[in-house]
Amino acid sequence: MDHSGHGMTMDLPPFTLGRGLELSPDPFFLIGSLLALALYAYGVLRLRRRGDAWPVGRTVFFTVGVLTVLLVMCTKLNDYGMVMFSVHMVQHMIISMVSPILLLLGAPVTLALRALPVAGRNNRKGPRELLLALLHSRYMRIVTHPAFTIPLFIASLYALYFTPLFDTLMGSKPGHIAMMVHFLAVGLVFFWPIMGVDPGPHRPGYVMRMLELFAGMPFHAFFGIALMMASEPMIKAYENPPASLGIDALADQHAAGGIAWAFSEIPSVIVLLALVFQWYRSEERQARRTDRAADRDGDKELVAYNEYLAALHARGR
Repeated sequence: MDHSGHGMTMDLPPFTLGRGLELSPDPFFLIGSLLALALYAYGVLRLRRRGDAWPVGRTVFFTVGVLTVLLVMCTKLNDYGMVMFSVHMVQHMIISMVSPILLLLGAPVTLALRALPVAGRNNRKGPRELLLALLHSRYMRIVTHPAFTIPLFIASLYALYFTPLFDTLMGSKPGHIAMMVHFLAVGLVFFWPIMGVDPGPHRPGYVMRMLELFAGMPFHAFFGIALMMASEPMIKAYENPPASLGIDALADQHAAGGIAWAFSEIPSVIVLLALVFQWYRSEERQARRTDRAADRDGDKELVAYNEYLAALHARGR
């Protein structure tokens, strides 16, 4: 029996973690993830060949971030997510809140700017120049501003799940892929100005970044609570789960709500730790710059004093 709406047979056995982790590759996300890893590795190798260093930690973060995308989109989790709201919510939370944080900590834009060659003279524009132009464009200033990112982050929950749009997207394979890409993109846009390592047009102070984080996260908790408190299934796509799964639609929805509610805490802690570390490193760099400036000023004073003594000695002779 087809429950997915796009030709996939969904007579699945009861869900277990082992079954969920079995491979079931989605070609779009498999090719995209492998391409992202290949391009990142190429950038790192290009830097090392010319003698430049690239932090191993960033490579690890980016690699794990891509692996989390593969985990939710190229295993049986994706198949079960088509018929179980709770499993879909795990997918949503990971690809919109965990994967973006890890990918951003990998600083892929910084790597691209350092690895791509300069176009050269005669006002030529290569990939590096086009990337810089995009980073400084009005479009990027708009999509990374909190007045845009926070409402988008919230609307991705309420406007999607509580309207017929979700059922429409779940009704076709391209629609489902577009929805998951949207979740990933919204997460990247939301977290980039807050804790991303890469340069961007909107980069407020650390206190303001924390406020931006806390402005969006409570709505995830409220969304989860709404699902948990509902007395009937709210999402038509999951109203009639396959009998082979042996689950109750309302109980599964309550589980999905609990997952959405609990997941709002996990990225908050990760982002706060990253922000505190970045803040500490920033203060450390500022202190070093201040010390170097003080040393230079001290050296100038010492040179001036020695010249003064030399002048006195010359007059005395």
